[in-house]
Amino acid sequence: MSRQPLRLGLIYGSSRRGRFCDTIGQWAHSRIAHTRQFDIDIVDPQQIDLAALLHQEDCPARQALRRRLADADCFVLVTPEYNHGYTAAAKLIIDAAGREWAEKPIAFVSYGGISGGLRAVEQLRLVFAELHAIALRDSVSLANAWRAIDAEGRLMPGPETCQAMEVMIGQLQRWAGTLRQIRQVDAARASTQTR
Repeated sequence: MSRQPLRLGLIYGSSRRGRFCDTIGQWAHSRIAHTRQFDIDIVDPQQIDLAALLHQEDCPARQALRRRLADADCFVLVTPEYNHGYTAAAKLIIDAAGREWAEKPIAFVSYGGISGGLRAVEQLRLVFAELHAIALRDSVSLANAWRAIDAEGRLMPGPETCQAMEVMIGQLQRWAGTLRQIRQVDAARASTQTR
């Protein structure tokens, strides 16, 4: 097995100003980083030219995003739920690439009102299946997460949520390592066949 750290793309699913996604994303980042098993690349739609992704097929913003997604071994998508669905920003990031998602696991940290973003996650599972990504069963759902904010503005969820995050990270690590090996074997076979 490769000893290189797994490369994880932590995707923020909201581009709104004043978004709560930053709070959830920072919590997810700290929990993932604590394991010391991943090199984390934060993919933030506020730092991407979303208009170019929407209107230009082959633009520098799309090329840069595709390189970052191609470099990742796995993904965690932090997603709110808007109107019983996922966001336009997430859709633009997802659709900017294709094969870069294939044979890689993706996990979800969702948040929202009483549903905790689960309706958005169920829709995203269908989208990622079409892209041949592996959507993990284990996820983290934060219902009314704004109620779990401390005086410094940090997310402080209960022990059940923290346990769910640990399980999800463990599954992500397992799947990412296994699928990276498969992709490496496939790449080696392809290179010998082209010689």
